[in-house]
Amino acid sequence: MWKSDLGNGKYRNPVLYADYSDPDAIRVGEDYYMVASSFCNAPGLPLLHSKDLVNWKVVNYCIDRIPEFRYRNPIHGCGVWAPSIRYHEGIYYVCFPMPDEGIYMTTATDPLGKWSEPVNIRPGAGWIDPCPFWDDDGRAYLVAGVAKSRIGYKSVLHMVEMQPDGMALIGEEKVIFDGNTNDQVTIEGPKMYKRNGWYYVFAPAGGVKTGWQTVLRARNPFGPYEYRVVMRQGDSPVNGPHQGAWVDTVTGQDFFLHFQDVYAAGRIIHLQPMHWENDWPVIGVNKNGNEYGEPVMEYDKPDIGKSSEELADTDRYPVCEPDTSDDFSSDTMGLQWQWNANFDQSWYSLRNPGLKLNAVPTTPLRPLGDTRNILLQKWPAPEFSCVTKLDISDMKDGDTAGYISLGMNYSAFIIEKCDGKLAAYQVKGFQDFDCDGAYTEEQKEEVQIEGLEDNTENVYIRYTVKRTGTQDHYELGLPVLGAPVEETTIEVSLDGKKYTNPLTIPAKAGRWVGMKNGMFIRHNNRVKSEPGSMTVESVIYHGADE
Repeated sequence: MWKSDLGNGKYRNPVLYADYSDPDAIRVGEDYYMVASSFCNAPGLPLLHSKDLVNWKVVNYCIDRIPEFRYRNPIHGCGVWAPSIRYHEGIYYVCFPMPDEGIYMTTATDPLGKWSEPVNIRPGAGWIDPCPFWDDDGRAYLVAGVAKSRIGYKSVLHMVEMQPDGMALIGEEKVIFDGNTNDQVTIEGPKMYKRNGWYYVFAPAGGVKTGWQTVLRARNPFGPYEYRVVMRQGDSPVNGPHQGAWVDTVTGQDFFLHFQDVYAAGRIIHLQPMHWENDWPVIGVNKNGNEYGEPVMEYDKPDIGKSSEELADTDRYPVCEPDTSDDFSSDTMGLQWQWNANFDQSWYSLRNPGLKLNAVPTTPLRPLGDTRNILLQKWPAPEFSCVTKLDISDMKDGDTAGYISLGMNYSAFIIEKCDGKLAAYQVKGFQDFDCDGAYTEEQKEEVQIEGLEDNTENVYIRYTVKRTGTQDHYELGLPVLGAPVEETTIEVSLDGKKYTNPLTIPAKAGRWVGMKNGMFIRHNNRVKSEPGSMTVESVIYHGADE
């Protein structure tokens, strides 16, 4: 889909063209682990692994379900926001905020195994983007930002002492930085480190699409802190380059992982070289004597201390990307998949091969975009297509089976069964938000599919994402030039060869998330017959040039 590794000792940015927003990462020995936001999708908190900071795979999820009962339904934009990951005395810690519920901590001794049940270490709304830090003397701290929508103010960073086991906060919370007073508005997402006796807080400012990377430093965890902007867009095409993680290599090189918001596709991940000048970091490449750096689009791969012969062992150092295609031949669900909300094991079973999706009862008034049991994937590239083969022979009266392209603009192809008859429809919807409440307009139109009979077994859905140009935007009064513009198309076939009834709409990201696509089957709870099922036989992705 998207290869960052150029195969000649260099890489291109982004290293991940997928919506792994608000990344944080660590190195433990020769292994890198990265976590990202997951909002209302489950399982949550994707954990990615790399050996070289360029080639990444999803290897686990840190939580099976989002804490709190209300996430049994999708609550777009809520749930798990920007997490952090740390390793201390043999334990991996992932600290994550839920802006309405509190700050949570989950731990593991094996990052690929089962993570602990999350503990709410600071109940209550308002704090976001937490990061734990363990000092040399054994004391521990937590730094965090705030969400104006929950607490009434923004651009402020707090510090508080934490129990050494990470399971509670102690002492008095203190404001260590107020970005409202020094042109660092919307400062958030802090990550804390220590180097040469300095305490550093890396924190993005200026807004998601238009901002920059700021770094604070002090001789005491509680300050006073001085600050410097260490990365700006400059002459690069990378708008809003900020929020992420400082990581090093075993050979002593420094790098910074961060995101870029590209609208419909979400927040994609870049890797920047980093160096130090007078105990201040510079991220990217600084030009004309600037104290700050600018993003690079191509660079030498990190030196991970391996010979060319060792790196040729593709089992240990593969050129790879997160999985997309699936024939469902495994005993477990592929890690590329997430549900639209907290899920129940009764929703599916693996037939090896094939994935049986059971129709989940729901009210007919619920918009398609709010269907709980949509099985979704992130966009994996700037342009692509995928073909999904469905077996609908086990649908029952009252069932609706379908495929959806999900964002604030969404479209779907659905088949309904009523009184033993099958009918096909196209759906277009638009979501808007008042605070965090979703309001949806939805249009449904019947379409004729040549050859569709009441006993039809297989339906093929082809989903295509195509870039149609660029568009300039203004965000917070600042320009974002040349942002990509995409359109999505859903087509249907009964033989996997001839596709008809294309439905094309402009792409628009969801609530803080990039576009996703996937399939579902639901049952009208006013129809008293037993729900049926459908089987997903395969999902095959193709790059734009295939």
